[in-house]
Amino acid sequence: MTYFSKQLMKAARSGTKDGLEKTKIAVMRKVSFLQRKDQLGNTLVISLNFFFLPSVLNILTGLFSIIQSERSYLESLRRILQEYHRPLLEADPRILSPRKIRPIFYRIREITQCHSMFQIALASRVAEWDSSEKIGDLFVASFSKSMVLDVYSDYVNNFTNAMALIKKACMSKPAFLEFLKKKQASSVDRITLYGLMVKPIQRFPQFILLLQDMLKNTPKGHVDRLPLQLALTELEMLAEKLNEQKRVADQIAETQQLARSVSDRLLSKQLNSEQGSLVLCETLIETVYVPLVKAISVHILRLYFSLFLGKAILGPPRLYQELQELQHDLSVVEEVTLLVGTLQGTYQNLNTTVAQDWCLALQRLIRIKEEQIQSANKCRLRLQVPGRPDKSGRPVSFMVVFNTPNPLSKISWVNRLHLAKIALREENSPGWLCGEDEGKTMAPFWGPLLACHMPVFAMKSPERKLEAALHNPVHCALLGFSAASTSLPQGYFWVAGGEASQGQIEIFSLNRPMPRAVKSLQVGAAVRCLEYVPETCPSEEEEAGVLKSPSGISANICVGLDDGRILVYGSVDTAAQCLLTLHNPESCPVLCLKHSSRFLFAGLRNGTMMVYRRNSNELWDADSRRCVSVGSEPVRTLLVLDDSVWASCGNSVTVMDISSLTPQFEVHPDPMISVAHMARAGGGVWMAFSEGSSIRLFHTETLELLQEINISTRSTLLNTGQKSMRVTSLLICQGLLWVGTAQGLIVTLPVPKLEGIPKITGKGMISLNAHCGPVDFIVATTSTLSPELLKRDSFGDAPDSACGGEDRSDTSSQESLQQSASYQGEGRGKGRGVLLQYKLRSTSGLPGRPLTALGDEASDSSLESLEHSVEDGSIYELSDDPEMWVRGRPSERDGGRRDRVISAAVISGGKGFRRLKERGAAAGTSGEGLENILMVWQLPLTV
Repeated sequence: MTYFSKQLMKAARSGTKDGLEKTKIAVMRKVSFLQRKDQLGNTLVISLNFFFLPSVLNILTGLFSIIQSERSYLESLRRILQEYHRPLLEADPRILSPRKIRPIFYRIREITQCHSMFQIALASRVAEWDSSEKIGDLFVASFSKSMVLDVYSDYVNNFTNAMALIKKACMSKPAFLEFLKKKQASSVDRITLYGLMVKPIQRFPQFILLLQDMLKNTPKGHVDRLPLQLALTELEMLAEKLNEQKRVADQIAETQQLARSVSDRLLSKQLNSEQGSLVLCETLIETVYVPLVKAISVHILRLYFSLFLGKAILGPPRLYQELQELQHDLSVVEEVTLLVGTLQGTYQNLNTTVAQDWCLALQRLIRIKEEQIQSANKCRLRLQVPGRPDKSGRPVSFMVVFNTPNPLSKISWVNRLHLAKIALREENSPGWLCGEDEGKTMAPFWGPLLACHMPVFAMKSPERKLEAALHNPVHCALLGFSAASTSLPQGYFWVAGGEASQGQIEIFSLNRPMPRAVKSLQVGAAVRCLEYVPETCPSEEEEAGVLKSPSGISANICVGLDDGRILVYGSVDTAAQCLLTLHNPESCPVLCLKHSSRFLFAGLRNGTMMVYRRNSNELWDADSRRCVSVGSEPVRTLLVLDDSVWASCGNSVTVMDISSLTPQFEVHPDPMISVAHMARAGGGVWMAFSEGSSIRLFHTETLELLQEINISTRSTLLNTGQKSMRVTSLLICQGLLWVGTAQGLIVTLPVPKLEGIPKITGKGMISLNAHCGPVDFIVATTSTLSPELLKRDSFGDAPDSACGGEDRSDTSSQESLQQSASYQGEGRGKGRGVLLQYKLRSTSGLPGRPLTALGDEASDSSLESLEHSVEDGSIYELSDDPEMWVRGRPSERDGGRRDRVISAAVISGGKGFRRLKERGAAAGTSGEGLENILMVWQLPLTV
């Protein structure tokens, strides 16, 4: 393989694909050897090992892509300097003054220097590839420097300003416009200045995609596997920092621009105040009841600041009135149908069948009306805003109706308004202490917001203890369009608790702004654990070799009891019936449950693990029970990762192959303490122990210890005086590691979201809302909006174009949500798209006509009078919609869709509720610490 490695490296250095293509052709033809001539003309035969060649070829192909991409990128940077920057500085007569040239090409030279150094290191690594076969560490070493963040941050934040300067120069300096035309016409690829200057904006998303591809093709056990994962983590951290700095810079710029443009002194003063922050700004269309449609942005901002006292109105009035009339008529006809059924005689056209036809016809009309309302609501926002009181002091309000650019925009406005209202509540002002700000509280809107806290059980009982909880996502239509962005994720929340000899399960509906109890189950023994098993996907069915259930059994919930039984329940939609009971021979308590596509794993107190295989009915076959000995101590927690299952027993964690259930590895995280909790994300697993405040991160493949954090150091923010905080629960959700403690405190620590290594990348936060006793569980609830909601309907198709509004949260206008990708079996945490989102503000507000219009046919046909292309027009008018996002490709797991709106909330359970002051003292306590309480944190919608 050395010969082919050298050929590929030679091809990469020379810029050709010859060596790569020859090797690929050899693999496709399954050639067992290749011939070449040595320097003396002798024929040499090189044999190929096809068991090893494909993976090596894939790795080298990925390396070749990175080398080619970096060469192309560096060439683009040099073209900016050599073909635009230098000629403009040296032009005689002068085209632009140096004072204008400098900010246009700000930081380009420093970015070029960074990547020149990276290319030198890359070439050196390529030369020694046969001995090292690593490239991931180069990314970490090259892009973890603070200088890289500084120069890229300055460039990204200045990009819109640079485009604005170019636009002004094109309008005021004809020579500059002619200069750009000639440069574009003379270039081989006809790429424009904008096309070159936007490349640094796109570079890190490209890097992340290239590393994801290379990581996908790098087999487990390869020396570069961990460095590539660490490199992906490093680039994601850099991208997040750039994104945050860009957000702050945009917020300041937009606030200043709006403050200058408004005539309202009070509003201008509020905008310039350091206490406030601009949450959302967008150009919307105001719809009025006269033939007038005008663009408005300042009005929206005024609305936003006053909406905290306002309320949303329910939808298009005419359509809702017609819907209510139809519903009234349907109820009357249903009563008539009942009365017709009591007739003793027989009459033509007056019988039950005819009356039922009337009902069906009205039901069809109601469905049509609901669809019309949904269509009108997708891009329409109808708001009632409080105005100044009249002369008598009575409150006065006025109505405004807006059209948003797309359904996503409306969802974003409704969600931001909803969260802003929650953020103003006392429990969220402040809600968290942030260690990075030296004890300062975090801005309420940007952290998880406490939406509510509520009791679990109707009756108080000091002996009843919470044990476990889970989220049961469902597919039924329960939410309206706008209600989806203000309520919790769709589905049901199961909470298990009980006393010594009696278990109880409470089921809550999450289809409202706060959970609502819908069902209670009594079981004959204390509940120890819960596990949600989703419906088998088609791909998993083929892998498992099982058939679809003819009886329609889909998702189910497994309940582990203290008497050794495992109860299998159907979803709440099927009345939560007990479908199956599994037993273990010794009636040993079931402490933990986990599942794969084919097996159900149960960890027992006696140190064994019971394994049940899935049968043809998609349930678990009791006769297939298999007992696997893990150790002599209780199996406290299980974790399923791809093709392996991790079982903690005492102070060791045993990693077993799922198919054969034979031990592969064994790791001892701590020689003295038992492993009590495990949480996995990407290529790492965080572990917590039965004692102590330490949590440790291990690599999923090499089991190498990568990071250790002491949670107790976070408690110093509150000055609680406690030296140790025992960890009682772990959860990783949307870039945060949630840690619950025995003291009732909850700590969140930032971790990457992609499939790299979930290293803690910041000091984290500690919640000022706490339980009075141990945090018994922390559970994530997530669901995804149906893509049908995101399809925009044209304005002309809307049946009520003069008005619009928000849907109701009842069943009169319904759309379904899809199950979250994070609950798709063992695939959770994989394949997410690039999260870097740069918002490039439009320059359309600047004076002058945009130069995006194409010239006449005569000018288009002549290179001498070449007009700027549509791409180059972005220099002057970035987009009609100022939200221009630089994003990666969609992942395979989300069906190739870019627009995925994810609703998420985190729920914790424990004894009591207390509000902490910044110095650690309790400001207030609810339920005297005896009542079992749920605390619900709502997160902003993510796309």
